[in-house]
Amino acid sequence: KGNKQRMVPLGDCALVAVLAWLEEGRPELAARARKRTPQQPVFLNHRGGRLSRQGWFQRLREHAIAAGISRDISPHKLRHSFATHLIEGGADLRAVQTLLGHADISTTQVYTHLSQSHLRHAYQRHHPRA
Repeated sequence: KGNKQRMVPLGDCALVAVLAWLEEGRPELAARARKRTPQQPVFLNHRGGRLSRQGWFQRLREHAIAAGISRDISPHKLRHSFATHLIEGGADLRAVQTLLGHADISTTQVYTHLSQSHLRHAYQRHHPRA
């Protein structure tokens, strides 16, 4: 987001899917993938250019529909869910800030929210009089 470059960790399943896509889905990228630089986009539009913000949104919606997901979905909601899952899983706020690319920690604090059940569980687990 915000045209900032950063490293993004990928799980094994996602890594396998991206590598397969590079080799099979977009063979013209396979050669570039071997000598990858941060300036080369991985995901391209149909003309071979960098995928735009609107292009990402459209592709996400297409895949959601194909997967039978009827709820409204957006890249922003995925980022929000990503941050929330990290925090609820025990990640510290500074790590989440770095992963999201936020310059100011207060942006991360506003961006994330914790479910009531997570807050209740944290209270019961850590407060001496719970």
